[in-house]
Amino acid sequence: LSFSSNRRKMNLKSERRGIHVDQSELLCKKGCGYYGNPAWQGFCSKCWREEYHKARQKQIQEDWELAERLQREEEEAYASSQSTQGAQSLTFSKFEEKKTNEKTRKVTTVKKFFTASSRTGAKKAEIQEAKAPSPSINRQASIETDRVSKEFIEFLKTYHKPGQDIYKQCKLFLDTMNHKRDLSIEEQSECAQDFYQNVAEKLQTRWKVPPERVEKAMDQIEKYIMTRQYKYVFCPETTDDEKKDLAVQKRIRALHWVTPQMLCVPVNEEIPEVSDMVVKAITDIIEMDSKRVPRDKLACITKCSKHIFNAIKVTKNEPASADDFLPTLIYIVLKGNPPRLQSNIQYITRFCNPSRLMTGEDGYYFTNLCCAVAFIEKLDAQSLNLSQEDFDRFMTGQTSPKKQEPESFSPDVCLGVKQMYKNLDLLSQLNERQERIVSEAKKLERDLIDWTDGITKEVQDIVEKYPLEIKPKNQALAAIDSENVENDKLPPPLQPQVYAG
Repeated sequence: LSFSSNRRKMNLKSERRGIHVDQSELLCKKGCGYYGNPAWQGFCSKCWREEYHKARQKQIQEDWELAERLQREEEEAYASSQSTQGAQSLTFSKFEEKKTNEKTRKVTTVKKFFTASSRTGAKKAEIQEAKAPSPSINRQASIETDRVSKEFIEFLKTYHKPGQDIYKQCKLFLDTMNHKRDLSIEEQSECAQDFYQNVAEKLQTRWKVPPERVEKAMDQIEKYIMTRQYKYVFCPETTDDEKKDLAVQKRIRALHWVTPQMLCVPVNEEIPEVSDMVVKAITDIIEMDSKRVPRDKLACITKCSKHIFNAIKVTKNEPASADDFLPTLIYIVLKGNPPRLQSNIQYITRFCNPSRLMTGEDGYYFTNLCCAVAFIEKLDAQSLNLSQEDFDRFMTGQTSPKKQEPESFSPDVCLGVKQMYKNLDLLSQLNERQERIVSEAKKLERDLIDWTDGITKEVQDIVEKYPLEIKPKNQALAAIDSENVENDKLPPPLQPQVYAG
């Protein structure tokens, strides 16, 4: 109704009842021309909804500003604590006291934070957290951690009320994990998996979030949590992950002689495009160790696998099959020798979102990588169609399989590749010649030793058979003219005459 029609109706009603009504007191406070309702604080229904929406948005903005301010204060407190610790060193007794206090504050299980509990308990926990410094201050803050935290807060702003609940649960979970450092890595893995499952169920059942948004939220939660927990749960000292890494690395180095033909790899590296894809696949599998989030490590495995499929497709001119993919992946792992391979596999298995490992292409490629590592650990002569003698000689480094050089190169092959094969052939020939020279030199040395011994024995036999007899020294011979004393006047000897011609 318009302002004039409303005013006429109110005037008629007031005249019938004999009551004087001030029209200005009944109008909406916002001045829209409609009559307000005392139950809506003097606003009409439309204006009251607008005001309520503005107040709600303002409250949400204030909550986020409070969360960001608390985070900044936490970082400043950590920086100040680090500066004071640099000036004063803690004694051993203080360290033990601090450690015992942390153990007494630990929580038995992470599920307690997600069950129906009274709000008073949560408020008490928040008050204690505000009074005492958070255990997360003891962690080393890094640039990447700060960046991930800001991205996580910005992402949760799109979820409004569920985003606030998710942020609180993540903070509680991180504090709980800080108090559970003395637990085994398997128990910490169970806590993380329970946390993923509880948050996903709450998003689906309580907040009615669509499945695609739930998956995105879980990816961001995993990134935020595992970036902060990475240095505590990746290759911990309580496990034998490092020992397994060294064993696998040593095994791969010993198998450097394995050729693609032995593994039946359908990849022709003489094609420049295929060679580039092999290099990219090796780069991706090595880059996996530089990532901190399990999902990012899986992404590196997926990119490596896709490069392998493309290399097989270009070589065979047809789509690759699973029988072609696994041998090629084994060859890529042998050629790349990724660092800390077992630690990365265990880290992904323990702390990755289980929905990614059980479904999708990431889980498929990760399963193939585990199979490839298991095959390398159990690789024997029968797996490569070799005799046990040849396998042992190749493993000990006594000899190496000769590389099969193609009889003719395709016109697309560059001169560098041709020169490389010629150099490899020349090195192989020089190696054979060197082996023959060393063998002949050892044989010559043995012959010289035998000849010297034989000559020495023969000389000794002759000396014993024919002993040497030394005769006395003869008298000196007299001069021819010593007895011709009477003939002193002999003519002098003839001298040569020189005549001038």
